[in-house]
Amino acid sequence: MLNPLSINCLVLALLCTWALCNAQSDSDSPKIQLRLAGEKRKHYEGRVEVLYDGEWGTVCDDDFSIYAAQVVCRELGFMDAVSWLPSAKYGRGEGRIWLDNLHCTGSEKSLAQCESNGFGVSDCKHSEDVGVVCSQKRIPGFKFIRNQGLNVQVEDVRIRATYSNRKRIPITEGFVEVKDGGKWRQICSEEWTQMNSRVICGMYGFPDEKNINIRPYKLLAKRRKKNYWGFSVNCTGNEADLSDCKLGREIELRGNNTCRKGMPTVVSCMPGRGFAPSVSIGFRKAYRVEQPLVRLRGGALIGEGRVEVLKNGEWGTVCDDKWNIRAATVVCRELGFGSAKEALSGAKMGQGIGSVHMNEVECSGFEKSLTECHFNRDSVGCSHEEDAAVKCNVPAMGFNTRLRLSGGRNPSEGRVEVLAERNGSLVWGTVCSDSWGTMEAMVVCRQLGLGFANHAFQETWYWQGDSSSQAVVMSGVRCSGTEMTLDQCLHHGKHVICPNGGGRFAAGVSCTLTAPDLVLSAQVVEQTTYLEDRPLYALQCAQEERCLSTTSDNADPTSYRRLLRFSSQIHNNGLSDFRPRASPHSWVWHECHRHYHSMEVFTYYDLLSLNGTKVAEGHKASFCLEDTYCDEGIQKRYECANFGSQGITVGCWDTYRHDIDCQWIDITDVKPGDYILQVVINPNYEVAESDYTNNVMKCRSRYDGHRIWTYNCHIGETNALRTHFLLILSTQEPHQG
Repeated sequence: MLNPLSINCLVLALLCTWALCNAQSDSDSPKIQLRLAGEKRKHYEGRVEVLYDGEWGTVCDDDFSIYAAQVVCRELGFMDAVSWLPSAKYGRGEGRIWLDNLHCTGSEKSLAQCESNGFGVSDCKHSEDVGVVCSQKRIPGFKFIRNQGLNVQVEDVRIRATYSNRKRIPITEGFVEVKDGGKWRQICSEEWTQMNSRVICGMYGFPDEKNINIRPYKLLAKRRKKNYWGFSVNCTGNEADLSDCKLGREIELRGNNTCRKGMPTVVSCMPGRGFAPSVSIGFRKAYRVEQPLVRLRGGALIGEGRVEVLKNGEWGTVCDDKWNIRAATVVCRELGFGSAKEALSGAKMGQGIGSVHMNEVECSGFEKSLTECHFNRDSVGCSHEEDAAVKCNVPAMGFNTRLRLSGGRNPSEGRVEVLAERNGSLVWGTVCSDSWGTMEAMVVCRQLGLGFANHAFQETWYWQGDSSSQAVVMSGVRCSGTEMTLDQCLHHGKHVICPNGGGRFAAGVSCTLTAPDLVLSAQVVEQTTYLEDRPLYALQCAQEERCLSTTSDNADPTSYRRLLRFSSQIHNNGLSDFRPRASPHSWVWHECHRHYHSMEVFTYYDLLSLNGTKVAEGHKASFCLEDTYCDEGIQKRYECANFGSQGITVGCWDTYRHDIDCQWIDITDVKPGDYILQVVINPNYEVAESDYTNNVMKCRSRYDGHRIWTYNCHIGETNALRTHFLLILSTQEPHQG
């Protein structure tokens, strides 16, 4: 029998042997490098490519697993893998297929340590190239594998402003520093290029770089202790992130003698007009906004949305075929943002309307506008389910530091509190709820990065908030909905006027990352318009609901009313259901028609003269919001019968037929002539939507006294009336803060 000493010696020997074997297996593993390539939309995703024996190749998807994806992502410096994608989802690679039938446990330090058929042994084709999606978060203290040709992997990058510029918002220039091993290091300027600066500026939300006076930075650098990074960088200018750039040559670190022919790299960025550090005074009347060719719609946050382009006076969408991060970056820079964080496909920001103007867009990355890129004008086979969208890098403006929500049940709701200057110091206070509505709440939610408004509250007694912030510091707030911050909206400035005071009447909001988007079918209106003469005695219910003109009040019951009838089909193109704001207990029962009204006014129907004067009107209280029909594969959720829940599901539409009460405009007193038929959905912005610009439809109409012709129906620019109203107010109330 072995004694205890012998047993200990044996265990120690076995442990040593195991450690030696593992050390040998690690050292014996082939040295490889990895990169993410292909037709990708984010810098942390792509086709897995392996550099082995001096040649880049791909990995086959046979037996690939999430554990293998985790090894790939960690080897590239990311915390974890989100998913993996087979069948060349990021495009087919070229050259050798280095690895096939990979079996990883997830604990390997390198993909080379996973079991496989061996390097170069594969029966796959490039149609089976595998891709991965990594988490955005990088491994703290991640070390570079310092070899030529490897993508740069950095913990963090920053533009470090000089002391005189640190209070400037946004920070547009300063020393470029990378974080390596937990320490910030400068980059030697000897081989720094304009293309490198372009990438850095794009990452920080700026569309372009500009020349800079180096002299003051040179003098400053001489007085500072330098800590250089050991590499130069080689970017093409189209990379979405510095980590996508190639490494240049390795820099020999020699203390103060490092980078003797250069200095720490400095960049200066050109901010988009909406993010300028200081705003010129007096430009408002003189400055004329040019008609943009590209715009974003339906996005929850600043710098994101569905891409729409203007062609022959009509806005249309872009098909996501071949849509990638390079094309998305062209859009972002064109609109005054930085490079793109994501190129989104599959109508991730909701479906657009009208034509699909561009398909198979291919950009070099240096175009001034998306319209300069090569594209296929033939969009056959592209539907709005394939609408392309973007998320752009936006400058750090500190918007969320000037505003907060207090007292809510979660971070996305509460009483609105703003930081205002009073008696020479900054204090937190509330906002007067007079005139407070959905548009104002939209601006608050966007400013805080919380998405869309879900509700705007004019009473917040149930949210106590901060007891030291009870005073009203902002009143008379009126927003058009396009502002980036609440203080950009019209308001009373320092002279607060709030008759009801703050307290329980302070303004509040609740926010959400998704919202509905109602769109009326212009084609259905145009195809169903007609005239009907009906006796007044047969319209008693409609008269009670105020669906006739006021002249009907004193008219003979045997007289006839002339009704302009049409059907309306309202589709929910958004990302969440359209629900009435009022809860069921407050819905109003109408005995005459035997239905509940869940909204006081759901649509306005108006007949306008050619100069915009209203000559006849109708309105559509919500007979009942329900799913009349749905797109294929979508289940109806809302039905009015038996006091059912009301709403319109995403992908469904509510149809009001031309032959039901109030689905008309009373034109009994209208003279023959040319007019504009206008329909406005959700006219009081009672329910928040992701896009109000498609809530108005206009048609040309000709009435000869007997017949009516309706033509050229189109979805108009929606906020025009509200914006015009606010512009008039702006001339009356010049102070905004």
